[in-house]
Parts: sequence; C-alpha cells; structure tokens
Amino acid sequence: MNCKMPENCMTMAEVRDGVDATDRELMALLDRRYGYMRAAARIKPTREAVRDEDRKKAVVDAARRDAEERTLPADDLARIWDALVESSIAYELAEWDRRG
Repeated sequence: MNCKMPENCMTMAEVRDGVDATDRELMALLDRRYGYMRAAARIKPTREAVRDEDRKKAVVDAARRDAEERTLPADDLARIWDALVESSIAYELAEWDRRG
C-alpha cells in the first residue's frame, strides 16, 4: 500500500488515495476467499454439504466479535459478513454444479 496511514492523512486527497488502495486490497482478499470456496466445492462430497448453517453462524459471530474488539460498528459488519457468507455459499453451489 503506497499511501499514508489514516492517522497521517492531512488532506482529502490522501484519505481518498488510502480508501482506494484499501478497496483494492479488500478485493484481493475477497479473490482469495472465493478461491477457498472453489476449493470447498471441489472437496465437498455432496451439494447438500455446501450449506452449513452452524459454520455460517460461527463465521458471522466471529466477525461481530472482531468488530466489537476493534470498536467498529459490529451490527453493520455482521450484516455485511452475513451477505458475504450467503454470496460465498451461492458461489460455491455454482462451482459445485459446474464440476459436473
């Protein structure tokens, strides 16, 4: 990341550069996360194994706890994580179906 850390920003241009760079980093991390969904689709023995509500709850709860520890808006981030997990499940199902 070739931008200033938030606490060192003095202008809105620096803030925007930081936000844009962070968004690119987030996209790279999401690319890796969805790669794990492709791996899961390859590994799971049945399509029914894709949706695991206990695992989904654990992931969302962990995100909420992490957000709370960082004093971030935990409810909002838990909703984002719920949407992320649902999107991941849909992606994994499509990948599972594509395997044949």
